[in-house]
Amino acid sequence: MLATPELIRETGQLDQLAARLPLWCERPLYRAPLAECAAANWDCFQRLPILTKRELRENFPHNFFADANALENLLAQNLVEREHTSGTSEERLPVIFPRGWWDAQESRALRLNGFVAKILDEFPHARRATITSPACNGLTCPTVWMSREQRVIGQALFVNLARIPFLLSEAELARMAQEIADWQPQFLDVDPVQGAWFALYCERQGIRFPSLKFILCSYEFVSVVHRKILARVFGVPVFNLYGSTETGHLLMENESGEMKASDETAFLEIVNPDAQAIGDLVVTTLSNDYMPLLRYRIGDLAAKHARPYGNDFTVHGRVRDALVARDGARVTTWQVDQCFAEADGFAHYELRQSENGEASLRFVPDAIPPTEKTLRDITTQLAALLKSSTSIKTEAMPTLVPAASGKFRLTCRVAGPIS
Repeated sequence: MLATPELIRETGQLDQLAARLPLWCERPLYRAPLAECAAANWDCFQRLPILTKRELRENFPHNFFADANALENLLAQNLVEREHTSGTSEERLPVIFPRGWWDAQESRALRLNGFVAKILDEFPHARRATITSPACNGLTCPTVWMSREQRVIGQALFVNLARIPFLLSEAELARMAQEIADWQPQFLDVDPVQGAWFALYCERQGIRFPSLKFILCSYEFVSVVHRKILARVFGVPVFNLYGSTETGHLLMENESGEMKASDETAFLEIVNPDAQAIGDLVVTTLSNDYMPLLRYRIGDLAAKHARPYGNDFTVHGRVRDALVARDGARVTTWQVDQCFAEADGFAHYELRQSENGEASLRFVPDAIPPTEKTLRDITTQLAALLKSSTSIKTEAMPTLVPAASGKFRLTCRVAGPIS
């Protein structure tokens, strides 16, 4: 069978890695481990240590720039941009990338979806309206109050000014809806929790946006709960775009629901896989030579699926958010979320598990709350997943609070008993 273009690209990544190892040797962070390699090859690459945000942050920027003045000179010449990650699991990380790199790598990822690519061809200057937490990061989210004019960056309008969507007043939601109507975007770029709550307001008011062609969900784990609301209210396709500030966009959902890798942006590995082939996602960037990330543990769990026509991935959520079944097996956010695939009545939820394995489900109801039967079915599925012999308590909440980064946790382990 002939190799598909996708498989040829994936094989070509190994050649890209070999070609870049000498360049990475110039970065102080990687000089010592790469010096131990007799040759720039795959075996050498696999022996390299896996790094985390901690190593990237230590002694920054001197861990990436041997010349003490190199970064300031690049900034002064307007050749690079300096941003920061949102700090979901650790302190914020400074990130350096070439000017224009962010838009270029995002465009590559978006075009992995044929439907989206056609829209972007039809609208070369497609407008987007972005709804995400202001605490997200310095690149894509305003962190203080700004006027509408200040929140327009290129073809993007940032409409949200609040971290907790459930506390938004009707007047503030109306302001957001009016701004989007005036902007006439081709797509929405949303944090799924923020986007779903805004969608429920639009549903109550009978608001639609005729210019809208599709919705991108990004910034944090995309639940079936949120996707269901967005698709129901706005009547357009909803797609998942996955990545991070430090790595760029790594995966894009195609029209068949598969998460496809952006091969020119990064090389992806699954390390330490468990019995279900779910492991730590490790990223090596291929397009940012100022701050290359070499075998970087991004903090998420994922599984890679080998297909005859090319690979795809399932993102299982944050490592720190994984739960533990009674037999000691790991239970991921994605596995929990699948229990909600056929359930209605949830706008958002949080499954909490104590150290002794006891669990409780707190949720913000949809416009029509879940029935008692739905709650029984959900808790039965969750108990089976966790192999729990005790019942899972449920509680409807008017609001659920995000982490300091502005991101929400669908699953989490907590110290002490469940309250």
